[in-house]
Amino acid sequence: MRIAIAGAGNVGRSIAQELIDNGHQVMLIERQPKMLRPDRVPTADWVLADACELASLEEANVAGCDVVVAATGDDKVNLVVSLLAKTEFAVPRVVARVNRAENEWLFTEQWGVDVSVSKPRVMAALVEEAVTVGDLVRLMTFRQGEANLVEITLPPTAPYVGQPIHAVPIPRDAALVAILRGKRVLVPTPDDPIEAGDELVFVCTAEVEDDVRAVILGPESTGRQRERA
Repeated sequence: MRIAIAGAGNVGRSIAQELIDNGHQVMLIERQPKMLRPDRVPTADWVLADACELASLEEANVAGCDVVVAATGDDKVNLVVSLLAKTEFAVPRVVARVNRAENEWLFTEQWGVDVSVSKPRVMAALVEEAVTVGDLVRLMTFRQGEANLVEITLPPTAPYVGQPIHAVPIPRDAALVAILRGKRVLVPTPDDPIEAGDELVFVCTAEVEDDVRAVILGPESTGRQRERA
């Protein structure tokens, strides 16, 4: 893919290097000359420009990008970049960094954002994922809440422990995409059994999260979750 990243600070450079290592073509757009450090990510294309200016994005051929990442440290800039990328250049996928948690509500499709990444929310999800057994933890939201990446660590009392995946009545609009077992990542097949301690990773809509929880952990788990909420 061809990917443009607005903001060449530590976050932008880190994203760029990771994407380049995965075989993608990356362009870093930075408006401050002192932040232009091509030696840090030498295989990226570096552009000195203001990503909030329409002419700059046209010159950089943002319209030819598959993804735009608004990764600056300023939420206002990230919103403007996202809106321009989506409305003026019809970029298929726009990912925006949220720096301040109180601004998270702004990062919606109305501003051209397909996926927003809030560091506080991600950190909280990782903490929950690390310590929570026997409950559903939301790790990430896609498409403005239409679909979520969720994880459940199975306790020994889970109803389908020891049974194959094909015996588990996974709800509609939910898909089991991975099983984390110790240090292994398993791509689930219908005959694979699930075991106590497995981390089951699902992609599902928000509407069926309770159904997934009830199936995997038992109907009583939904009531416990609501009491805690």
